[in-house]
Amino acid sequence: MGSNLGDRLENLQSGLDAMFDAPGLTFVAVSPVFETDPVGGPEQPAYLNAVLIAETTLPSRAILDRCHSIEAFFGRTRTQVWGPRTLDLDLIIYGDEVSDDPELTLPHPRAHDRAFVLAPWHAADPQAWLPGWGSVADLLAKVGLGGVAQLDGTVLHPPA
Repeated sequence: MGSNLGDRLENLQSGLDAMFDAPGLTFVAVSPVFETDPVGGPEQPAYLNAVLIAETTLPSRAILDRCHSIEAFFGRTRTQVWGPRTLDLDLIIYGDEVSDDPELTLPHPRAHDRAFVLAPWHAADPQAWLPGWGSVADLLAKVGLGGVAQLDGTVLHPPA
């Protein structure tokens, strides 16, 4: 989850809450919040990022559709690649599923080299594994923490 427009923390919390407004997801964990430099795209403000871990019996496409609906509700527009956004909800992995569908590539094709994904994911689950790439801890050690800082005491609250 990421946000770099508006009240970034409130956007993340609202996105987290909205993920669980409909049935089908069971909350497992959420990472601390990290402030991260934007990667690629135009000049833009820093992001707040967090990783949500959930269990589900819904198909991966249904989860992606839910993410896109929530993003749209919170004003996300898809006019510029890697542009600023009120809310960005990406599906990084779905169990061991592998997909090369351009609309739903799993695992996420750039997760292995993005500290803004790996750092919060590792914080939420130190044993996390990225299928096809290996241990999130090892991947994070390889890419480093440049441009990524955990915000002390800034947390998202689990859904009610």
